[in-house]
Amino acid sequence: MKPLIILTKRNSKLYFKDKGMFFSSLITPMILLVLYATFLAKVYRESFKSGLSAGLNLSDQVIGGLVGGQLISSLLAVSCVTVAFCANMVMVQDKVTGAIRDLTIAPVKRSTLSFSYYLSAVGTTLLVCLSAMGVGLIYLASVGWYLTAADVLHIVGDVVLLVLFGTALSSLINFFLTTQGQISAVGTIISSAYGFICGAYMPIASFSPKLKKVITWLPGTYGTVLLRRHTMRGAFGALKDAGVPAPALKALKDSVDCSLYVNDKAVSPAAMAAVLAGTTAVLIGIYIVMSVINRRR
Repeated sequence: MKPLIILTKRNSKLYFKDKGMFFSSLITPMILLVLYATFLAKVYRESFKSGLSAGLNLSDQVIGGLVGGQLISSLLAVSCVTVAFCANMVMVQDKVTGAIRDLTIAPVKRSTLSFSYYLSAVGTTLLVCLSAMGVGLIYLASVGWYLTAADVLHIVGDVVLLVLFGTALSSLINFFLTTQGQISAVGTIISSAYGFICGAYMPIASFSPKLKKVITWLPGTYGTVLLRRHTMRGAFGALKDAGVPAPALKALKDSVDCSLYVNDKAVSPAAMAAVLAGTTAVLIGIYIVMSVINRRR
């Protein structure tokens, strides 16, 4: 246990020592929130209004709560994975600088070394993403707050679960990287593509049936849906209290991915969390096994 703690501290210190890497990780979610609020909030607002009956007298706060919930759920769904890739770069940097040779000749199990990279990346990613969540909740309070304490706790749980998944995925992919060029290439691909394939940038409901079927099987999508359910639950409750008919409410929830269907059957939140947690455990297991096998070679 002691070597694991020492190595995890060492990896975390290296990450925070590179101020550029840390601040770019911290600032990126904030920039995304500003861009979302500046360029997409009006589009989302008009979209929600067009999906509701014109006779309803809804306050701007309710619409703001819907828009804000959708924005911060998208922001967190993307950040929990993309920031994890950035935080996990210490593992690749050790290969680039040759520090990995010093670490592997020490009397430390390869599985311990690999797990220390994972724990360090989880800690730094959580720090950044929970900070982003705090800023997102402040934004939500300014446009329309309908969350309860239980909703906030659920959102924290979703962030933790998605960070564990994102870090496990990044650990497995980064395991095969050995050069600075590969780091940049993978970082660019993940940053630009992940938001689309997890349903954060565009609702899954707007994709073609074939693409929709593929995306609904990806574990990251479940994290996006969980976040969306919890960030928008209160605002949808306000719509129900305002007299929005149940069929219209269900159609609106489906249009923004508050529900997920596999083979036309709704997936429960507990099942989504279980799939995400199970996938994370499998990814960590493969990553540790790959590390042990690589040492024997």
